[in-house]
Formats: sequence, structure tokens, C-alpha cells
Amino acid sequence: MATALTADQIDAFNRDGFLVVEDAVTPAQLAALKADLAGWVEESRAHDEPFGPETVDGRARFDMGAEHTAAHPALRRVNNPSDISPAYLDVMTQARTVDMIADLIGPDVKFHHCKINVKLPGTKTEVGYHQDFAFTPHTNDDVITALLMLDDVTEENGCLMVVPGTHRGPMHSLFENGVFVGKMRPETEAEMKARQVAVTGPAGAVCLMHTRLAHGSAANASQRPRGLYICVYTAADAVPIARNPMANPNEGKIVRGQESPVARMIPIEVELPKQPKSASFFTVQGQESRRAQA
Repeated sequence: MATALTADQIDAFNRDGFLVVEDAVTPAQLAALKADLAGWVEESRAHDEPFGPETVDGRARFDMGAEHTAAHPALRRVNNPSDISPAYLDVMTQARTVDMIADLIGPDVKFHHCKINVKLPGTKTEVGYHQDFAFTPHTNDDVITALLMLDDVTEENGCLMVVPGTHRGPMHSLFENGVFVGKMRPETEAEMKARQVAVTGPAGAVCLMHTRLAHGSAANASQRPRGLYICVYTAADAVPIARNPMANPNEGKIVRGQESPVARMIPIEVELPKQPKSASFFTVQGQESRRAQA
């Protein structure tokens, strides 16, 4: 029985492949998340290349765009913040968002990975169209990305753009000439943009997104920041068939219900990702990180 979502909300998610729900975290939880992120942005001013305590697979925790300077920071990614922040760990495991996930794919739910994507004013970060399942394929597609809005999100500051219903359509290639580029071909992206809708909402809202939903986003064209805390969850019986692109010590943690003794298989064909181990997803899509000058 659903506990956090209504039947109409569940139907809307199943139909469209996404759902926006306000007040997904408490004001105290949101304030704690924003305080930690503000501290990391300030810390980034002192660095001119990816930095921070390494993730378990040896990559930098914090990644900045090539335009980053001390005066105008361009921090754009925090890899697995739940590893280093009690506030982010609390929301990943205990927030009402997790109960929403359980209503959609539960009752048994496990965690896969998390990150923060940031678009600060004046930065160039954008996201080419893709489907998350192509990065994190599993034996079944009961996989949901929860995008918690840390700021008020609008079209002007680079909101998520999605194509409703594409979670029920084909998987699109993220390869170009045999190289994994992490985004759809230009002609496919143009088709998606012709049908896209904006996903906006106030700080504290969450967008629940099916792993196969086509999506992307433009750069921030405003003077207001846009931060998203992004957590990926799966049904307990969904087993990865490729390595986690953001390995972490909590991968596979049961956050609702119980472990599954079986792997549930569905008839689906998906290309296996071959992304390099880089500072962030953005470098896979061709957006360089800030690097110290020789």
C-alpha cells in the first residue's frame, strides 16, 4: 500500500516517466544540504583542478568546469556526497523521498549511487540528451533517479528537460563511431528537444524520473544557482550488469524493505557502457574540467 504518493501520482509517473512532488524533505534537511554545498563551493575557490577526498575508485570528489576561477567558481559536480556528509547520508536513507521510491518500485529498495549537479551563475554546464539506464543497466528497469531541488528551479537557471513517455520507448545509443560519448546523436537529440517539457519547482521539491526517460538540460542563463541532489535507487531484485560509474561504499544498501534472494530479468536489450573513469559525467560528454596551467 502506498504511503507517500497518491494513486493518481503513481499513475502519472507510470504514464509520463516522471513526477514532481513538493516538500520532499523537511526544512531542516534542506537547510543542512544547502549549508554543506555552500561550504564546498567556497572551498572550490582555492583549487584549480578537481580536488577533495577521493571516492572509493580513486577519483576526485569535486569537479569544476573549465571556466572556474576563484572569483567566479564553477563547481559542477560532487561525487557521492553521502560518503562525506551526514546531512546527505540522512536524506539518501531517511527522507520522505525514499518512501516515494518504495511506492513506485518497492517495497524492497536499494541504493545505487548519488551526486550533486550544480549550475552556478555564469557557468557553462549543460547536459546532452541521454537515458540513465544506458549508464547503469540492470537486469530490470525498476530503477529511479530522484532529483532533489536544492534551489528554486526554473527554465532560466537550467532546469531538467524531459520527453514524457520515452521510458516506454527504445533505448538510444550513446556511442559515436564506437566511442562512448554519453549522449544521443545530434539528430536524435533534435527530435527529443522538439517534444521536451520543462521540469521546474521550488527548493525542496523532487523530480522522480524513470531510468529510461530521455532528458537533458541547458546551461544556467540566470543569476541564481541551480543545484540538484541526485540519488539513484533500484528495486532490490534489480542487479547491475555493468560496473557502477560512481562506485561508493553504500552501493547495494537496502533503504526500504529487505534484500532479494533472486535477480528479476526482463526482456530488454541495452548497449553496455564503456565510459572512462573521469572526474565527472560532464567530461564524458566532452565538457572539460578546470585544470591547473603548466
